[in-house]
Amino acid sequence: MGDSSASYIHMVHHLIEECLIFNMSKEECVEALSKHANIKPVITSTVWNELEKENKEFFEAYTRGRDQRATEMEKMQRIQSRLDASVRENIENGKD
Repeated sequence: MGDSSASYIHMVHHLIEECLIFNMSKEECVEALSKHANIKPVITSTVWNELEKENKEFFEAYTRGRDQRATEMEKMQRIQSRLDASVRENIENGKD
């Protein structure tokens, strides 16, 4: 592999790390790098897969954390929706 190929892969690796900081999924990262950095999805996906192989425990924890945050957000949205409905009902019934 030439120096330019290695530096390109290193750059993609770095950009994937930036995606991880922003809590992106693999799919979101592939899309973002394709759109904003003009990196072919197959390249991002391949580098991501290699990083997963080399850092299995990290990616397992990362995925669990993403799943937990998504569950918490859904729960908060349901609570907010119920509160909004309760407030609307109270307003419609003339209660403060």
